[in-house]
Amino acid sequence: MIDRSHEAAVDAPCPTNSWNHLATRVLEGEELTTEQGLAMLQCPDAELLDLLAASYRIRRQYFGNRVQLYFLMNAKSGLCPEDCGYCSQSKVSSADIPRYNLLSAEKLLDGARVAAERQAKTFCIVISARGPSNREMDAVCSIVPQIKSQYNLKICACLGLLTPDQAERLKACGVDRVNHNLNTSEAYYGDICTTHTFQDRVSTLSAVRNAGMELCSGGIIGMGEADADVVSMAFTLRSLRVESIPVNFLNPIDGTPLAGMRKLNPRYCLKVLAMFRFANPDRELRIAGGRELHLGSLQSLGLYPANSIFVGDYLTTKGQAPAADYKMVEDLGFEVVHNPEPAAVLQTG
Repeated sequence: MIDRSHEAAVDAPCPTNSWNHLATRVLEGEELTTEQGLAMLQCPDAELLDLLAASYRIRRQYFGNRVQLYFLMNAKSGLCPEDCGYCSQSKVSSADIPRYNLLSAEKLLDGARVAAERQAKTFCIVISARGPSNREMDAVCSIVPQIKSQYNLKICACLGLLTPDQAERLKACGVDRVNHNLNTSEAYYGDICTTHTFQDRVSTLSAVRNAGMELCSGGIIGMGEADADVVSMAFTLRSLRVESIPVNFLNPIDGTPLAGMRKLNPRYCLKVLAMFRFANPDRELRIAGGRELHLGSLQSLGLYPANSIFVGDYLTTKGQAPAADYKMVEDLGFEVVHNPEPAAVLQTG
């Protein structure tokens, strides 16, 4: 794989105007340009705090100091026929991970209980597959109303490629949002996956939008892509008006084709988050997989541009302890967004 990473360009000059001035222009309705996006990713580390302060102005305008928590459940693990190079669950992965078919309704309900206890606003149901089978669609459509009734959680479903009919079924059963990540730019997509195309993913997002659900779509940083690919992906998400954008930082899991790809540092990751905030000023921005590995002791700074995190584990990797996440939010002077308790809980509590 050709490494098109940012490493050769980290000392490129910043734009003439300050980041704070650019934030003002974005808040006035101006869209970030490709040149400006690249300048953010390539700006000297000495300007990082200025860039974060400017991105926080935008975040604060639309989200205040609120932090949305998400809880993710790997409802079906491994067994995927796709060849995505980053994924421990793909057919080309030899990673030592759990492999199981769709979890029972009881286990999914218990996962929702944990999500509610951890103050998550959204419960994410994820399956490893090219797309859901009829049985899996039936199971998801059956459990979603029960979860919403018992725990008053928003539901985000990540089920792979979807047809328009499947998207309509998910909308009808109460799914609020579907996650389907673009993962990288259209130009770079063939370098990370060959069993489906970038356009296949866009078509799924179109089916979800046409069914009346919100879009959750983001990407993975650190797969050997160029800075231009990162900016291109951020702008594609902008053009699709995606409501929620998870930004993952590659966890190079042993046994995957990208196991040796280790190009990120925490400062670059923060620049990526700032660029995504400038490019998508009023969209929910989530620091997703790999934040503990790549941001490390600088994790809290990521919440100046971003307004959302996962609380708990990811698909096949461990996350930070929930108590550490709550403490991080508290130390920033921020607050977790809480769901109102459902009537059934109020009556029995």
